[in-house]
Amino acid sequence: MKALFQKELMSYFYSPVAYVFIIIFLLATVGSTFFLGRFFEANQASLEAFFLFHPWLYLFLIPAVGMGLWAEERSQGTIELLFTLPIGLAQAVIAKFLAAWAFIALALFLTFPMVLTVYFLGNPDGGVILASYLGSLLMAGAYLSITLVISSLTRNQVIAFVVSVMICFLLVLLGWGVLTDFLEPWLGVIVTETISGFSFSTHYNSITRGVIDSRSLVFFLSIMIGGLVINAMILEAKKAQ
Repeated sequence: MKALFQKELMSYFYSPVAYVFIIIFLLATVGSTFFLGRFFEANQASLEAFFLFHPWLYLFLIPAVGMGLWAEERSQGTIELLFTLPIGLAQAVIAKFLAAWAFIALALFLTFPMVLTVYFLGNPDGGVILASYLGSLLMAGAYLSITLVISSLTRNQVIAFVVSVMICFLLVLLGWGVLTDFLEPWLGVIVTETISGFSFSTHYNSITRGVIDSRSLVFFLSIMIGGLVINAMILEAKKAQ
C-alpha cells in the first residue's frame, strides 16, 4: 500500500500534469482573490475572499487530478496487473486516494504567501484561517472521492472529468442562496434546509467562519469514506467479470 501510494504520488511529477495543475491553481486562487474578491478594497486583514472561490475552482481542478486514476488504468489495461498484485482492492483504492489528496494538499500548502500577506497587513484571526484551510482540504477530499468513483466506471478520462464536474457542481449548488431562496416558497423551510444540508457549500461555509461543527466534519468524512467504499465495490464487480 505504501509502495502504491509513493508510485501514484510521484507519477504526477513524472509528467507536466503536477506543475501545470499547481501553477494554474496558484494563479487562479491569487487572481480570484485580488481581482474578483477585491482583496485590497475590503480593507480587512482576512482571507475570506481567498477561500470564497475554492468550491468553484475545485470544480474543474480536482476532477482534472482524479479523472485518470482508474480510467487510465482501464484504458491501458494495467488494471488487470494491479488485480494480481499482493494488495487488496480496498488498500489500492485508499492508496490512490491518499496520493491524489496529498498532491492537492501540497498545492494548497503552496498558497502560504497569502497567509504571510494578511499577517503583514494586519492582525487576522489565525483560528479562522486554520479552520478554513481544514475545510478546504476536506472539501477537496470529498470532490476527489466522487471523481474516483466516476473514474472507475469508465475508460474515458474526458467522460470521468465531465460527469465529476456535473455531480460536484450540483452538490455545491444545493446550498447556494439563490437556489434555496427559490425552492423555499415551493418546498417549505424544512425541506429546503434538508436539501441544503447535503451541499458542499453549506458545510464549507460553516467551517470557513471558524466554526468546526462536528456535523460538517461527519458530512465530508462520510462523502469520502462512502466514495471509497463504492469505488472498491465497483472494482470488485469488474474484477469478477
